[in-house]
Amino acid sequence: MNAEQALDIARETIFVLLIVASPIMLIGLAVGLTVAIFQALTQIQEVTLTFVPKIIVVFLSMLVLLPFMLNQLEGLMETVADRIIAGGG
Repeated sequence: MNAEQALDIARETIFVLLIVASPIMLIGLAVGLTVAIFQALTQIQEVTLTFVPKIIVVFLSMLVLLPFMLNQLEGLMETVADRIIAGGG
């Protein structure tokens, strides 16, 4: 395996990482903004109010998105395994 092939695998890996992580990060961002707006409107400055809803929603979204994430990671692994079997070509 030469440097170009290693960079191709690294590029694909980073792309898959972004595809897998982005939905959960965006969901966490949306919940955080919603809670922040709620806190600003009601002037409730409870610290746990920011973390508990985010943790619950991110956990539930991971359960829902797990099949999608697994398919993406399986596709990456199949690509890498095919390159290894083919001799890096």
